[in-house]
Amino acid sequence: MSQRITFTLAATDGRARTGTISTPRGEIRTPAFMPVGTAGTVKAMLPESVRATGADILLGNTYHLMLRPTAERIARLGGLHRFMNWERPILTDSGGFQVMSLASLRKMSEEGVTFSSHIDGSKHKLTPERSMEIQRLLGSDIVMAFDECPALPATEAEVAASMRLSMRWAQRSRDAFGDRPGHALFGIMQGGVTKDLRAESAEALNAIGFDGYAVGGLAVGEGQEAMFGVLDYAPGFLPEDRPRYLMGVGKPDDIVGAVERGIDMMDCVLPSRSGRTGQAWTRRGQVNIKNARHMDDPRPLDEHCSCPACRSYSRAYLHHVFRAGEMISGMLLTWHNLHYFQELMQGLREAIAAGRLAEFVRDFHALRAEGDIEPI
Repeated sequence: MSQRITFTLAATDGRARTGTISTPRGEIRTPAFMPVGTAGTVKAMLPESVRATGADILLGNTYHLMLRPTAERIARLGGLHRFMNWERPILTDSGGFQVMSLASLRKMSEEGVTFSSHIDGSKHKLTPERSMEIQRLLGSDIVMAFDECPALPATEAEVAASMRLSMRWAQRSRDAFGDRPGHALFGIMQGGVTKDLRAESAEALNAIGFDGYAVGGLAVGEGQEAMFGVLDYAPGFLPEDRPRYLMGVGKPDDIVGAVERGIDMMDCVLPSRSGRTGQAWTRRGQVNIKNARHMDDPRPLDEHCSCPACRSYSRAYLHHVFRAGEMISGMLLTWHNLHYFQELMQGLREAIAAGRLAEFVRDFHALRAEGDIEPI
């Protein structure tokens, strides 16, 4: 097996692409949705169950793992793959976004960020070099460059200054990453919703040279219309022969729209977080299992779904265990949601390969518009 990570495009349909990222730990079919295993686990799921839904790759969080149980401890115990019992590829984020959104008393400088842990208040410093070291200790297959994700709303001047700092950090990340056969480093484009800044960011990243490229700084509250507006041009600034990763997306209709615009990889906590709060995603849209209308309903969440929640349990049962606060509620709904997201990705890949993406997208939106099945 090759010790390099390669990306092969198999087919395109409009701007949408389908292909394969080949890694020493297995192939990743694109477009790919990556379930989020924040602290070394996809909540409420066993790793083999996550794989059974069709996931080829998981995402781990540098910020959370560096604080607890620490990257050094994970390295001593054989790396993140062995630690969490997931032998397939893992992508780790750089920690930048969590520092901005979770840490308190943070202080930015050219060198990096110092912050207090949201867990116990302990002091930490994250720089491009330290982020690369942590991700090396974790042993992740795809490493993300360290960047700053500016809090929105921000002025264009603030977004520009932040983007240029991220580009300087991208060069330092590249230098610190070094040559690691079998591992890939992705750069992260920033620039808010301003086309000129996105172009400048992409030019800087292309000059440095990365194994893949992320579109960062979206899905942070700007709304779908603004996000799609950026995705109408941003992927085109990036090399065609490298994977394009949209960070932190998203809802099923966000995913479909992003794939139409040339995105190859996405991640989001939504399927697992929704599952724990009684929300199910189906081809007919969202189902809130808390609602009393499900109390006496013997039908499955989705009669066309083959996941364990739909195959073996009724809406009435799922309603009951959620109301009773039983653990199995989050387990079954998370499994269903992850299964649905992976089924959606498989449908997109097949549609692109067959040159019928427009038809697939039309049917996707039409069925969602019908809404949930009528109550009994």
